[in-house]
Amino acid sequence: MPFDGIFIKHLVSELNETLTDSRIDKIHQPENDEITIFTKSKSGNKVLRVSASSSFPRICFLKEKKDNPLSPPMFCMLLRKNLIGGRILSVSQHMDERIINIKVTSKDELGDESEKTLIIEIMGKHSNIILVDQDGKIIDSAKRIPEYLSSVRQILPGLEYKFPPGLKKQIENVKDFLEFKSLLEEKEHLEVFKAIYSVFQGISPILSREICRRSLINESSKVINLKDDEIENLFLFAKKMTDISNPYKNPVMIFEGKTPKDFYFMNLENYYPTDTFDYEEYDSFADLIEDYYAKSDNYRRIMEKSTNLRKSIKVRLDRDIKKLSKLQNELLDTEKMDKFKIKGDLIIGNIYRIEKGMNEVELENYYEDNKLIKIKLDIRLSPSENAQKYFKKYNKLKTASTLLVDQISDTEKEIEYLENVYTLIENSTDQENLDLIREELAEEGYVKRKSRKRKIKNKKINPRTYLSEEGYEILVGRNNVENDYLTTKFASKKDIWLHTKIIPGSHVIIRTAGEEPNEDTIILAAKIAAYHSKARQSENVPIDYTIVKNVKKPNGSKPGMVIYDFYNTVYVTPDEKELNKYIK
Repeated sequence: MPFDGIFIKHLVSELNETLTDSRIDKIHQPENDEITIFTKSKSGNKVLRVSASSSFPRICFLKEKKDNPLSPPMFCMLLRKNLIGGRILSVSQHMDERIINIKVTSKDELGDESEKTLIIEIMGKHSNIILVDQDGKIIDSAKRIPEYLSSVRQILPGLEYKFPPGLKKQIENVKDFLEFKSLLEEKEHLEVFKAIYSVFQGISPILSREICRRSLINESSKVINLKDDEIENLFLFAKKMTDISNPYKNPVMIFEGKTPKDFYFMNLENYYPTDTFDYEEYDSFADLIEDYYAKSDNYRRIMEKSTNLRKSIKVRLDRDIKKLSKLQNELLDTEKMDKFKIKGDLIIGNIYRIEKGMNEVELENYYEDNKLIKIKLDIRLSPSENAQKYFKKYNKLKTASTLLVDQISDTEKEIEYLENVYTLIENSTDQENLDLIREELAEEGYVKRKSRKRKIKNKKINPRTYLSEEGYEILVGRNNVENDYLTTKFASKKDIWLHTKIIPGSHVIIRTAGEEPNEDTIILAAKIAAYHSKARQSENVPIDYTIVKNVKKPNGSKPGMVIYDFYNTVYVTPDEKELNKYIK
């Protein structure tokens, strides 16, 4: 994620414009490494989130309220004492580095005005929030850094604040092409993109690559092999793309499918091509950051919850597949039962030729053109008792065969149901839907209901809705509760029902209002059905469709399971980007 110095330059420009002259009204500390600052101004109130999290450090505007501890931490109390009632003088950045300074003027205990600076260092695991007085002395910080943690730079109350060492040249301070060339040639044996971010402050590898590609320079070329006109192209693009007023300024969030992938101050079409990734534009850098982390966190939570559900279903599914194989093998064994009946019949038909004490007898098998067959006998039993022994084996296998056929049918239905649920879980994009699927599985006895959570009484029906160009609504069940509701209760008998052929997936309904939609609408609905199935990444997916009147739900069948007849089949290839245009 390119939270680099140039991105922060754009962010700071926005924050400075928005927060300057605002008054600090409240300060909370919901996490040890996070504070929220409530500001008031004539233009409106804002809540600033400042996080020094090792994994996700950031500064942005907070949209949703966070819970706070019952008693405020010491750092929070100190910030309140020094900053509440104060006026924000400016928001600035230190030398294109990932360091933001919020300068505040407030009254001290004697009623005199004094300046303090809240310094936010966004540096991965070294991120911190530090309060400094007007003399540059550290008042305190969210994370204290004593000497045993760092011999290079300590962050402790009373010490003089020092910026991190090793800062590089700012591209904006490079006077001309010749100076740029001289600095770049210091890294003459490096690849071009590595040399750029090694020499200049605030430029990340991802921006360095983008500069190369927009300059039409091979990023993997060595600096030593560059011509003067190529270096000049790099210089011009580097200056433009790092300028705060540059024409490329366009805050975007980048998605891979529905997954938040990245964000930046401009499109990265060379790095994330538009035929694979989607872009969502924003007006505000701070809002972009907040939304990115909110969506990423939501996606992470969905993945965690769905992973647990998928694991439970996979264990049961694997067990059922093994069980089915075993039952089928046992059924093959029962096909031998007719041989036992034949042997019993032949013993009875030739009982006068058999004496007790014989261990086998060879008889003509009148069921197979009188071919000779050897029949083993128990020397302890009479001929009649030997015949009854074979009849008992026959009857036992006949009973077992009937039971096995029923068990195989039940196991196949369960496998079909579990595969369908597994697909619905994989395709789920919100936590509420996963909760409904979990509740369904709990009711069916596949997972345990969480003791602290009550049974969901009013299940929310909220199918995904599309609208065809012809104006027909196309509805998709997100779970089996919605599948059953759409097919058996909501849809009219003349609506069109679609489903992948012998492939797990959602029920899809075209609301026809008694009319007959054209072929384009049916093809669109078929693509939607293919996308909301296990075959969403496949080509030429078979989709069955028929009127709802021809779809039946057998008594006692599991949620989402139906049978249908009098149907047609089309073959389609789903395309997520194409389908997104029709979401209502």
